[in-house]
Amino acid sequence: MTSIDVNELTKDYGSTRAVDRLTFSVRPGRVTGFLGPNGAGKSTTMRLVLGLDRPTGGTATIGGQAYAALHDPLRRVGVLLDAQAAHGSRTARNHLLALATSNGMSGTRVEEVLEEAGLAHVGGRRIKTFSLGMRQRLGIAAALLGDPAVVMLDEPSNGLDPEGIIWIRELMKRLAREGRTVLVSSHLMNETSSFADHLIVLGRGRLLVDLPMREFLDSRSRPRVRVRVHTPESPRLGEALTRKGYRAEQGEDGGWTVEGARADEIGALAAAEGLPVLQLMDEQTTLEQAYLDLTAGAAEFESAASAPTLAPTRQEA
Repeated sequence: MTSIDVNELTKDYGSTRAVDRLTFSVRPGRVTGFLGPNGAGKSTTMRLVLGLDRPTGGTATIGGQAYAALHDPLRRVGVLLDAQAAHGSRTARNHLLALATSNGMSGTRVEEVLEEAGLAHVGGRRIKTFSLGMRQRLGIAAALLGDPAVVMLDEPSNGLDPEGIIWIRELMKRLAREGRTVLVSSHLMNETSSFADHLIVLGRGRLLVDLPMREFLDSRSRPRVRVRVHTPESPRLGEALTRKGYRAEQGEDGGWTVEGARADEIGALAAAEGLPVLQLMDEQTTLEQAYLDLTAGAAEFESAASAPTLAPTRQEA
């Protein structure tokens, strides 16, 4: 098993508790999004897992072992923590060759990951000439170098252009399909919702959520449906909804928003009334809304004004 297992993990810096008795597991075969406000303890937790910091208490293991005890760690765990860490005077190819040689890997693998990351054509360029997005790609290439079973990425989409964001999204999904353990820290809620199967959310060093994505969104939202029929028939639909006990509100376009209902229920009701439906969709809370609602008051830095209420994202039934 190549899971990441954190048990009662605690880290104090003087009188400040950065990580507070965290317990969770990151399982293979899925992409786990690692979320939390600034100062929530995400980066500290990742550093503790990788042995870059010593915990005050508790344990963090990968496949049942501490990172420091792993044999051939680059072949076991691929990591991107800081895309700026590579030496700027080296070429991208030489940077990867240094990592490969020191870990007993061939140059062939270097060419494979350069190609995978879309950097094969710039492998001979010095890293200091790279844009942030290119450095991100190089960091991801380094993380993939050992073909690891566990991949940990901190803000992998940072600096990437739209094509690069799509590439990293599909890469993470593919790694999970191959049975690898994938942990991704990100501040981009909409992007996280496009690739994560599972969520771990921290607030002030404590575990707030450890749930599948769908279950988390369902737990933070109430079903709601948007339905619209031909304008002359709109009053009859409103009467039918009231008669069936639904709480509905009519909008300026004549359509209805029905609380506590799902599209299949309202569609069946409209069909029974002989009303042709022009629009029918479930409205669902976005990850961003659910996350902001969950972490309200758990951020290290908060604006004086509360965040505005956002309209739910609509999904066609």
